[in-house]
Amino acid sequence: MMDKVIKRVRRVVRWTLNTTLGLVWFVIVLGLLAEQEAGPVNWWRLGPALALVVVFSALFLRVTKAILERRYAQRELVAGAVVSLAVALLGTGAPTSWSFVAFTWLSVAVIGVRVRTAWILSLATLLVTAPLNGYRMLDYIGDADTATQVGAVVGSFLYTALMCGTLPWANRLWVWIWRIAEEAHEGREAQARLAVAEERLRFARDLHDLVGHQLSAIAVKSELAVRLGGDTPASAEMAEVRGLARTALRELREAVKGYRQLDLTAELASVRGVLEAAGITCDLKLPYREAPGDTAPVFAWVVREAVTNVLRHSTATTCEITLRLTQEETILEVRNNGVQKDAVKNGEGSGLAGLSERLGAVGGKLTAEPDRKGGFVLRAAAPRVQEPVLAGRL
Repeated sequence: MMDKVIKRVRRVVRWTLNTTLGLVWFVIVLGLLAEQEAGPVNWWRLGPALALVVVFSALFLRVTKAILERRYAQRELVAGAVVSLAVALLGTGAPTSWSFVAFTWLSVAVIGVRVRTAWILSLATLLVTAPLNGYRMLDYIGDADTATQVGAVVGSFLYTALMCGTLPWANRLWVWIWRIAEEAHEGREAQARLAVAEERLRFARDLHDLVGHQLSAIAVKSELAVRLGGDTPASAEMAEVRGLARTALRELREAVKGYRQLDLTAELASVRGVLEAAGITCDLKLPYREAPGDTAPVFAWVVREAVTNVLRHSTATTCEITLRLTQEETILEVRNNGVQKDAVKNGEGSGLAGLSERLGAVGGKLTAEPDRKGGFVLRAAAPRVQEPVLAGRL
């Protein structure tokens, strides 16, 4: 059900963005109709202008596709800026019709950039198109009185400022709503995966503590019965019971081991979804190779505990997770920018003692401390070559 909602929102955003392109053709057609009524059309300028609008339309559709794929189509946008300026220069008749191409370009150029960059693009578009529209408007109205000329220039400037100040932000708003919906959906999926993982761990712990304890007791009691019974048929049967109990205990431990081990790749994907759903930008810097199998489960626990502390005990807006593989060791760093000094001073919310023990079991070490930039860095390092560690911890 949720996937259908996300797809519907994506479809609405796509149509909304492409509707802006439809407005371009609508405005141009209206301008051409008004121009035909006013007098003969200069096809030497109009033909190339219309051809460039077709080129701009193709570029615009590629840009909107990139937006929905969370990419910034820089080359298409640069080409679109050049084409829209050429259209504004070549177009005949009322300049407000042809300058709308530049406003449409701006409406997608500001998507995927910082707010400051978006304002700079809007201001730059205004500074380029406002003088051009004013000059073209004076040429369009011909020999009018001074008051009419001043009114035309002022009206052209206000129109240009209105388009530069509203159209881009409307499209940004739609894309922002779509991305918020997707991030919320991804966050819910990540939380569900984490909840399943937690339930698996609880089940594994209870299974080992309860059933494992009973099987161990059966093995010990049967061993005692074999010793007390001597060489009798009953002792032989108890020896078989002892063997079955030990086999069952070994298989139980193997099964629980699989439940208790975490997958580092899956854990990184899950915590990224949870962080972004909480409004924290997560930057994963991972090598092209996976971490060694002996250290990956331990590092998965480190990632989970570190991200839990970021969510519970910080005011972070960014979290950077870096995994490096060297010849000698595997290194994991979790860095956030919102550490609370009191929490660090009092040691609250760390919960890192268990992680230190896990890393110590593989010859590694764990450090967690604030950095000089007001953030917090958790660093785990473990040697590359180690025996499997979790099998003997049950």
